[in-house]
Amino acid sequence: MNRKQKTSGTNGAKRRCAWVENASALDRAYHDREWGVPVHDDRKLFEFLILEGAQAGLSWATILKKRENYRKAFDRFDARKIARYRARDVRRLLSDPGIVRNRLKIRAAIENAKAFLKAQEEFGSFDAYIWPFVGGRPIRNRRQSLGRIPPRTKQSDALSKDLNRRGFMFVGSTICYAFMQAVGMVNDHTVSCFRHRAPSK
Repeated sequence: MNRKQKTSGTNGAKRRCAWVENASALDRAYHDREWGVPVHDDRKLFEFLILEGAQAGLSWATILKKRENYRKAFDRFDARKIARYRARDVRRLLSDPGIVRNRLKIRAAIENAKAFLKAQEEFGSFDAYIWPFVGGRPIRNRRQSLGRIPPRTKQSDALSKDLNRRGFMFVGSTICYAFMQAVGMVNDHTVSCFRHRAPSK
């Protein structure tokens, strides 16, 4: 999900992006510790790719609550294991109430694992493949208001196009931009959010 935001916090409290203004402790912890932090670990990049695809049409809060269940259901996001899933694995996942039981999204996770492994083989790592779409370093935006945060950019358009070409599923430009925000390829914490200046910590 594109976490569009304004900032919150008064009377000396930490100012945060508005999508966590009245959110749960889980959402605030994710915002404070993970969102916008540059990720270079392949397994974690794959995890976010799958979770962002699973989120399509749902709230990010819903996926965040199910995140640990996803890790258990999908072998801790081990792409090699997921790429070998067969019909019985699909049936197991479709009966698991801890994840989004959508057949197309489950199929996408399996197909994405296969495409992910091919990208790793071609580039040495998925990290080496993905980060050049932003020139190898985070794009540090200075968003002043909610309306200035786009749902997609030319970088997410390019990433989406290339991922689709490689056989990935649920990788439209809006999903790709949310992925880029999540893994720190883009810093979209608004300027008055306490995380804007220190996204890598």
